[in-house]
Amino acid sequence: MNMHFWLEEWFHQGVDLFYEKMPQSFPDTKKLKQCKIISHRGEHDNKMVYENTTPAFDRVNEAGVWGIEFDIRWTRDLQPVVFHDQDLQRVFKSDTKINKVTLTELKTHCKLIPTLSEVIQKYGKKMHLMVEIKKEVYPDPEYQNNVLRDLFQQLTPQVDFHFIALKPEIFMFIDFVPSSTFVPSARLNVKPLSDLALMKSYGGIAGHYLLISDSLLKKHHTQNQCIGTGYIRSKNCLFRELNRGVEWIFSNHAIKLQSICNSLLKLK
Repeated sequence: MNMHFWLEEWFHQGVDLFYEKMPQSFPDTKKLKQCKIISHRGEHDNKMVYENTTPAFDRVNEAGVWGIEFDIRWTRDLQPVVFHDQDLQRVFKSDTKINKVTLTELKTHCKLIPTLSEVIQKYGKKMHLMVEIKKEVYPDPEYQNNVLRDLFQQLTPQVDFHFIALKPEIFMFIDFVPSSTFVPSARLNVKPLSDLALMKSYGGIAGHYLLISDSLLKKHHTQNQCIGTGYIRSKNCLFRELNRGVEWIFSNHAIKLQSICNSLLKLK
């Protein structure tokens, strides 16, 4: 892992610790009931349960979590699979590159990687699907668009799923859903992506909770757009986001947060 990654991790841990210790008022019953927690790549530790796999998604589904976020990549024979990286090195210690092998070959290297079709069939309409479209070369954009159209035809855009992307120009390859299905995901570039989402009537914007200001949140709510913040890990940070009116709570600790909400609702 490079130094930039570690610096970013240390920064996030420091911010998380700060907000974890900052007391927050309890959200009211309405906000707790409207809480939409999204598990980032499923509940995983990449030791016993791996990210973006059926076991990771099963755990959050069984816990009653509202949604899952996952990534798609394309194999050499243009089959979409659910995986974050371009190769299997970080997660499965293999130098296999997904776009260099066919789906059949990929399954021989790692049976745990599900196809997009398998994930939609198992979890569609059971949990909300936040599907991250990775910025990569599309060898046959029209064909790949049609593949996605066929796979998602049983689901309703915005109701059952959204497409998210760090590089929103990738949305241009998808023409079978309304623009409100698209959600740019910001890193440090919150302002330009916010402006883009407002201009193109996207579904909203997602970004780190520290970088999504109250004024920006209000601006999107004025246009009936949603805000997603990540990656929430503590009770106080969860309460802060719910009290601010954030719709989507992205987290690597979704089951823990869902349990907090459930416990409070039982007391109401």
